[in-house]
Amino acid sequence: MDSVAIVTGGSRGIGRATSLAAAKRGYKVVVGYASNKAAADDVVGAIEASNGKAIAVKCDVGIEADILNLFKQADAFGKLGALVNNAGVVDATARVDEMSAERLARMMNINVVGSILCAREAVKRMSSKHGGTGGVIVNLSSVAATLGSPAQYVDYAASKGAIDTFTVGLAREVSTEGIRVVGIRPGLIDTEIH
Repeated sequence: MDSVAIVTGGSRGIGRATSLAAAKRGYKVVVGYASNKAAADDVVGAIEASNGKAIAVKCDVGIEADILNLFKQADAFGKLGALVNNAGVVDATARVDEMSAERLARMMNINVVGSILCAREAVKRMSSKHGGTGGVIVNLSSVAATLGSPAQYVDYAASKGAIDTFTVGLAREVSTEGIRVVGIRPGLIDTEIH
């Protein structure tokens, strides 16, 4: 396979496991990472040690210019076949009456706007409307979207609820253009976040 898979937040936790699994299935993997270059390089090394192909690209999905660069680097690596919108943040446990506007803006910008912008770029490349031959977009939500995470991180839960809604809408929007859009709603996973 010569198809490229972009995994945002691909250097640790669920993203790392996803990057390694995509490589095993024959994808050339673009490991997006926000700050931990060593972890991203480790994933690339593991993929290459198994005769796969991968590159690490610094990308804070809260910054549109970083997203555009991520996709530019992926374009140079091969034809995009998959996007996994995995990058996300959570914050310190807090009640809503303790949350600042800055915290809320950061949460929504990274968890929601970043995923939508990455999907926008993927659709431009995959959609038959734009000359593409299809692909898949996988959006990472969370069981928090259904539980609400009261007295913990309602803002995170709300951001993942937005991802659930976005997944349904985008899937219906591009289903006739060769793109599958799916969501995954993990529960408690043993990662650095938890």
